Amino acid sequence: MAQAMKIAIVDDEKDMRHSISQWLALSGFDTETFASAEEALRGLGPDYPGIIVSDIKMPGMDGMQFLKKLKGVDSTLPVIMITGHGDVPMAVEAMRIGAFDFLEKPFNPDRMTELAKKATNVRRLTLDNRALRRELSDGSALIKKLIGASPVMERLKEDILDLGQADGHVLVEGETGTGKTLVAHALHAVGARASKKFVLISCSAYDEDALQKRLFGPAGQDDPIPAMEEARGGTLVLEDIESLGPTAQARLLQAINDQGTPAETRIVAICNLQDEGKTCESELRADLFYRLAALRITVPPLRQRGEDILTLFTRLGEQFAEEYGCDAPQVSAQEAAQLLQAPWPGNVRQLINVAERAVLQNRRGTGTIASLLMADDDESRPAMTTEGKPLKDFVDAFERMLIDNTMRRHKGSIVNVMDELCLPRRTLNEKMAKYGLQRSDYLG
Repeated sequence: MAQAMKIAIVDDEKDMRHSISQWLALSGFDTETFASAEEALRGLGPDYPGIIVSDIKMPGMDGMQFLKKLKGVDSTLPVIMITGHGDVPMAVEAMRIGAFDFLEKPFNPDRMTELAKKATNVRRLTLDNRALRRELSDGSALIKKLIGASPVMERLKEDILDLGQADGHVLVEGETGTGKTLVAHALHAVGARASKKFVLISCSAYDEDALQKRLFGPAGQDDPIPAMEEARGGTLVLEDIESLGPTAQARLLQAINDQGTPAETRIVAICNLQDEGKTCESELRADLFYRLAALRITVPPLRQRGEDILTLFTRLGEQFAEEYGCDAPQVSAQEAAQLLQAPWPGNVRQLINVAERAVLQNRRGTGTIASLLMADDDESRPAMTTEGKPLKDFVDAFERMLIDNTMRRHKGSIVNVMDELCLPRRTLNEKMAKYGLQRSDYLG
């Protein structure tokens, strides 16, 4: 459940601020009160987790001055102004400066609640986006999001770290749902351009003319800055690069040539043609393709990632279980084998959906993981693929998952794990060493 947003009520009249506080508290908000704008400013920072409700007419610093100060601290902070009848023109001016809305005294409490809900929803979205941007600027955090210790994932992480330091354009290929956009974010975050702009454009979301205007301009009065200009010095990510028409391809090539070397704006092109049996090379003009494919990364499909599938499913199950307030599903040996052998045409995105549904089923006490896999299959049966893997690989993957889950549940207690799994200490130690499991990772 999302934490209640704060509402700071600023009013020099004690009865007024207490009545507003009481009403909003009953509506589910976390309120705090301030008798003056000066007092409020001392307690409010740029990432204040909520909104402000302020009177306009106050001794000392009035509401208009307060609003300007707040906008200087955090321009996106929603401020609802309270005004008397005679102050409506002033309230209109406050809206021009940046107030979220205003209420005229005497106001309907329900109207106050309605405005507060709208403003807090806007604020929550703003703060979530800020947190995401901070996260996406942290290269190490992003690399950690690429969960898995399979050889193909270790190689992918090494490629990201290597190519992230380069200045050439990058072509990212892979099946749908493999995490290509996350890879693009990571390439930007681990390189020298991390502090510069990261601009993401989905080429398939525009028609030909609109796409060219968004990429190259000219921009109208109310249009955003053309993406090539907006990303100058940073990274421009072009999803679905294969959607570019001939004219757009020509203009992009010209823009790349005009930049010279090293490129002022680095382009990361994302291609989604693997699912269709086509290639990016066949869809783009040759000179543009070789410019964009100076460096290449192929994101592996989930079915090639071995025991990563079980690790991901376990992590996702725990996250969804916490979100829904229930227990994570326990994976049997048979279900582990089914997860490992499933074809996963939707890759990680499909796995996320299956994990969430497994948690919801577990909460109801009905259904199995096998039934979910069957539901995802067109022929209503779990289509399996071994990808040429020997039985030993599946046994090892399940064994590792079982020890990992048991260690997590017992918070690193070797004695309890030995008892539950009926393993002598030496055998447990050998298997933990074999699978790279460290007791210290489970303590606490």
